[in-house]
Amino acid sequence: MKYILFCALFFASSFIFAKQSADQILPKPPLSLTANSYLLTDFQSGQTLVGQNIHERVEPASLTKMMTAYITFSAIKQKRITLAQAVIVSEKAWHAQGSRMFIEPGKPVTVGELVRGLIVQSGNDASIALAETIAGSEESFAKMMNKEAKRLGMKNTHFVNSSGLPHPEHYTTAHDLALLVAAVIRNFPEHYPLYSLREYTYNKISQTNRNRLLWIDPNVDGLKTGYTKAAGYCLVTSARRDKRRLISIVLGTNSDKARTAESQRLLNYGFQFFSTIRLYKKEQEVTEIRLWRGEQEMLKTGFNRDLYLSLPRGKTDKLKATLEYSQPLVAPISIGQKVGMVKFSFDGKPVARQPLVALETVDRSNFFSRALDDLHLLFK
Repeated sequence: MKYILFCALFFASSFIFAKQSADQILPKPPLSLTANSYLLTDFQSGQTLVGQNIHERVEPASLTKMMTAYITFSAIKQKRITLAQAVIVSEKAWHAQGSRMFIEPGKPVTVGELVRGLIVQSGNDASIALAETIAGSEESFAKMMNKEAKRLGMKNTHFVNSSGLPHPEHYTTAHDLALLVAAVIRNFPEHYPLYSLREYTYNKISQTNRNRLLWIDPNVDGLKTGYTKAAGYCLVTSARRDKRRLISIVLGTNSDKARTAESQRLLNYGFQFFSTIRLYKKEQEVTEIRLWRGEQEMLKTGFNRDLYLSLPRGKTDKLKATLEYSQPLVAPISIGQKVGMVKFSFDGKPVARQPLVALETVDRSNFFSRALDDLHLLFK
């Protein structure tokens, strides 16, 4: 038997979202950008606020280097390499095409310097040097990139190299890039501030970060630019205002100025027209559920993470929750065990669902108490 509880929602991190995109569900003022594809997501809720052609495969250009950096950060965290570690520069890295940080064979360079050259100067030579250091070859490194992309849920992404040089089998989507950015921010907060550096000097050559929003908007603290003739001018940014963080993906504009302006418009749009609320804290009690054959009759339940939801400003009264769970719920129950599902709807349309878990462990009761419960259940 399934019990369903409907309630107005004043309560309540990452959601399991309904298959409909937020664009189809959440009303908003019209927005049109001069970009082939774009996407705006909320970091805390994980929701898409607005987007266009978000699953269309595109050439990522130097946005590829965000995954190169992600793999590098992972290797550092796993202590397979260190920031102070000296790297031998290969002929392939030295002769890299495109943007460079100007490393040279025989000249000492550390992993830490290469990471800055990768992120700030967008050095293709730095990308190759890091790839060879971590995986032995750029080809092996690309396999690591694809494995990680799959783990992160980047279903329409495939990497062939570490730098983003054009290749028919080297592609991604706005949606997949947003997943990668969120993972960088979430998993490597100690390294993320590197994306806010405006300038870096190596080999007596100073180069500025091509992300112009770092100078224009004090709330912007990353991330990466990209350009090839086929990809157009691309910019991935993240900004934080009043404890909210948004992630903006703008792909395929026609100039540096356009990608900067459109990214700023997208961020301002999200902060102006949406708000993100924390509905529940991690392990905060949501409700009690009747428990049978246990040492206690009621089970405290809640969520195993902070629960956030992004909504149009001033529209929280249209948010509803439905609690679903199967009865009879029978002991023993372990803490963290899934016991139900909470489904959220906005203005009558599904937007998210989140597992409801036990907040306590309850063992089975004694024989006589269980027998009495069995008798009750027999006549229910």
